[in-house]
Amino acid sequence: MFYQHMDDVPLPHLRLAHQYPSCFQTLRVDRGAVRFVLGGATLMVPGLTSAGGRLPGGGDGAPEQDLDEGAVVLVGAEGKETACAVGVLKMATRKMKEDKKGVAIEGAHYLGDGLWRLALD
Repeated sequence: MFYQHMDDVPLPHLRLAHQYPSCFQTLRVDRGAVRFVLGGATLMVPGLTSAGGRLPGGGDGAPEQDLDEGAVVLVGAEGKETACAVGVLKMATRKMKEDKKGVAIEGAHYLGDGLWRLALD
């Protein structure tokens, strides 16, 4: 239910994340970023800092404390209940709030990718 590529940090499979969402930190991207997430793109900070995005301390179920670079997070989408991707933060969330630009999350696994389609039975 977890996977690891080479020496990278182990990441949960999205099916596990959907079963136990409260076990993982979740950030949210705005509607405009969803198609890029589902295409496997690296997430950029503007998708998280815009009006539809959500970073820690914003309420609405967001983590209360800032997250550090290297943290494993789920990526939710504005208006959706379940996560659409899981990845690793490439920048601390406090720096995202300050800079409002740059690479935010390196998307490693997303809905519809090869790992998602892999039969786990």
